[in-house]
Amino acid sequence: MTFSGTRRRALLLAAFAGLLSFPAAPALAADGDPAVVRIRAFYDVLLDTMKQAQRTPVRARYERLEPAVRATFDLPAMTRIAVGPAWTTIGADDQKALLEQFGRFTIATYANRFDGFSGERFEVDPATEERGANRIVHSTLVRPKGEPIALNYLLHPVDDGWKATDVYLKGTISELATRRSEFGAVLRSGGPAALIDSLRQRADKLLQPA
Repeated sequence: MTFSGTRRRALLLAAFAGLLSFPAAPALAADGDPAVVRIRAFYDVLLDTMKQAQRTPVRARYERLEPAVRATFDLPAMTRIAVGPAWTTIGADDQKALLEQFGRFTIATYANRFDGFSGERFEVDPATEERGANRIVHSTLVRPKGEPIALNYLLHPVDDGWKATDVYLKGTISELATRRSEFGAVLRSGGPAALIDSLRQRADKLLQPA
């Protein structure tokens, strides 16, 4: 990805890499913390995809990133949280469609935004913070031509380890809070069908060749 352009573009790029800043708390000794390992593995795939992006069409980047995104993020939980209380009032078929389209939109966003490489790197703090049953993983997007961007991931335990349920940019911008506001407006105006269609169209647009 070029990471050039406005500051807004840089923030958008960072927002899906996911994060979260809390008041200082005792850090866990986490040289081999599985939550840290999960985020590092994701960054390895993301960075490799960025390095090959100039010769890789966006749909091919989508296919390459899909397994890593699904392994890193609890997309079903994120969908339910983003939809909010309305989730329990939505029929099973529409819930299934929302899960599918939210996942597709999330992966398409990564494939679209990270479209080149200019010497960027991701640094992950080996120490995590406990938040009840959850953990916070701190990381930084380091750019040669720009200020570093602090990213924090909120992960929760799942059957196969740890998965992220939210991403916070610079300690204040929650991805899911933003999505929940967007989704709520669409649901109020058009119901589940409108949100499903909106997510489908947004993903289609992101996956169009440059």
